[in-house]
Order: sequence, then structure tokens, then C-alpha cells
Amino acid sequence: MQITLRDVRVDGRREPMLEATDLTVSTGECLLVAAEPGHGHTALALVATGRLAPSTGRVRLVLGEADDVRPAVRALLADPRRPTPAETLRGVSAVVDVPGVNEPDDALTVSDVVAEGLALAGRRSLPQDVTRWLGAHSLVAERRTRIDQLPGVVRTAVLAALAAERPGVRFLALTLPDRHGGEPDGWWEVARTLAASGLGVLVQCSRASARALGADLPPARGSLHEPPVVAPVTTSKEDR
Repeated sequence: MQITLRDVRVDGRREPMLEATDLTVSTGECLLVAAEPGHGHTALALVATGRLAPSTGRVRLVLGEADDVRPAVRALLADPRRPTPAETLRGVSAVVDVPGVNEPDDALTVSDVVAEGLALAGRRSLPQDVTRWLGAHSLVAERRTRIDQLPGVVRTAVLAALAAERPGVRFLALTLPDRHGGEPDGWWEVARTLAASGLGVLVQCSRASARALGADLPPARGSLHEPPVVAPVTTSKEDR
């Protein structure tokens, strides 16, 4: 299963929110996308997951032969000339910690965030359920810690794991995990682990973080509205 964006642009009231962008993210893989903060990260996460309509271009969900979906859904997605309905995209995706959209309130404790995440996933979220989830993720000691006081990589891991609990989710969009500090290797490993479980993971970060991960980036054009670019990671943590 793939989500593809072709010549997708999002216009704002006075200036573009996202310049024309092409990318493909598949289940079972991580895709790293780099741009400076403010250069389209939020718009990209939302448009790729069906939460914002593009002004131009197409966003499509492409099924593989082995993807288990209802025949009616497969027929709906069969025409490559048609964009995928937003409702379908939303059903197979989740956005994680998007600034100004669904980042948790800094005053919430880890327990509060887990309870809310379980409820959003349609699961029981009683105190004992929260304790069980925290125990399964080795976080019981942090249950009363404010979410903004967690190390950045732990915060990303918690929020991504909760998003992955939602029924039908096959893709996650992790937006600017580097804004919470810590080494990029930490949240990149979280993303790789999620991809190894079969999810497609779109990870958005700054150019500096992408280079720290060994990404091969083209030179910046210097435009105030330069779109995010796919940043192929050419080395792994073990290679450096």
C-alpha cells in the first residue's frame, strides 16, 4: 500500500502553505522529508493524510495485490486519474504531534496523554488500562511526568505508539520530532521500528537533522517558500 502525492500544492490566503510537492511513502518503509520549520511541514502532513484538500495536484492511495480491503474500496481506488477520497486516506493514516494541530497540551501528564490516546483508538481508557499500557511500554515510572518534560525521543515514541493503536491505521506522519531536542538517531530509530512493524512512516524534519542522519540533500534554493524535499538517508547509525 502506498500514498502518493503528485504536483500537490496548498495555497494559503496570501501565500502558499505548500509549494508543488511529489513523494511516495509505502507501508513497511520510512520516508524522511526535510525543510526548515515553517516551510510546509504542517500542510504536507495534513494533505498527505486526507486532512487538508490540495489546491492542485493529486493524492492517491495505491493498493498492492496482497492488501486486504473490501472489493468496493479496491474498485474505488482503481482509477489512477482520480484522487483518493479524503475519508479513505484519513481511515488508513494518523498524524503525530503536528504543531498547532494535535500536539498535546504541555500541562498534561503522560497518563493523561495515554488515556486520551487509548480513547481516540476506541479502546478502554480506565486507570487500569492506562497502567497496563504504560507497563507494556516500560513507562510506569513516568506516568505523572508532564509530557513536555519527557526526553524528545520518548515523547515521539509514546505519541506514535498511541496513534498506531487506532484501528485500520497503516501510515503515520511524524512532524518535526527534532523540535523537542535530542539526537536525530533516537527518533529515526523509533520511525524505523514502526516501519519494521509494517507501517508506512513519513518523517518530517529540518535540513540540519536530515544531514545529521546522513541524508543526501540537494542544495537549498534560498526561496522563502521552498517545498520540503525527500532526503534519502545514505548511512545508518551502525555505519557512522
